[in-house]
Amino acid sequence: MIQPLFEHRMKLAGYETRVLELEGDGPPILMFHGYADSADTWRQTLALLGRRGRRAVAVDLPGFGMADQLEPGAILPQLDAFADDALRYVSGPPRRREQVLVVGNSLGGCISIRLAERQSPILTGVIPVAPAGFEMSRIVALVERDPLLHSLLAFPAPVPSPVMRTAVSQLYRQLAFHPGARIDPGVVSTFTWHVRRRATAARYLETAHRLAAELHEPFALERIRCPMLLVWGTKDRLLSHQAGAKIAEAVADATLVLLENVGHCPQVEVPERLTELLMQFGQPAAKAA
Repeated sequence: MIQPLFEHRMKLAGYETRVLELEGDGPPILMFHGYADSADTWRQTLALLGRRGRRAVAVDLPGFGMADQLEPGAILPQLDAFADDALRYVSGPPRRREQVLVVGNSLGGCISIRLAERQSPILTGVIPVAPAGFEMSRIVALVERDPLLHSLLAFPAPVPSPVMRTAVSQLYRQLAFHPGARIDPGVVSTFTWHVRRRATAARYLETAHRLAAELHEPFALERIRCPMLLVWGTKDRLLSHQAGAKIAEAVADATLVLLENVGHCPQVEVPERLTELLMQFGQPAAKAA
């Protein structure tokens, strides 16, 4: 039975956020998006999972999309607390808890790895997709060097929303995807809708600066006990897939899958392929292989 997608709001760890949720069967899947993105990045994957009757939940992380803004101070501990509460919500009531599979892209991938380090008994496995955690300063530099965005942020007069969205769309396409990728225009439109104001773009850039130091050494990989499937595009312009090999070597039960000619966001470029990986990883036989 095809499951409809519900959009609602709720509080997790004290942050009000937006939730995209599928009812369904099988181990539930919790999805975390990347820096400056939103839960909408998972809409294509959610649609594919809905056709298979699978339960899945995507959330806006604090500071992004339509969620509450981050508090002052360190960012990763705030996101960790949010992830813990989201995991509990997706797992269900205490007397009927289910084990949850967590997938995260970029910053969301970093959050999923850190979640695995805390060894929750309701976490069945993690799928970090091009996880951040080694080169955040490179991302900041690439964004700041974009001449059009730099000009708009410095422009003394108000910037119309269509102009801001055009600049953000251009940068998004340039950095997040392989040049030859066929991207759903709706995905780009939704992304630019969340970053349509200059104040939002400036706040996201400030958040990136705060994160850069925290992401220098964010992991304690030796603590991870659950299975991990690392997914990385070979044409990722933001984070090198070579980092995936380092993570896979450090985690006892980890596998690295490289997607040829795919950029930083496989959930947008090749949602069918990523969904297959999710479904396969969620099967006991696949995890034991």
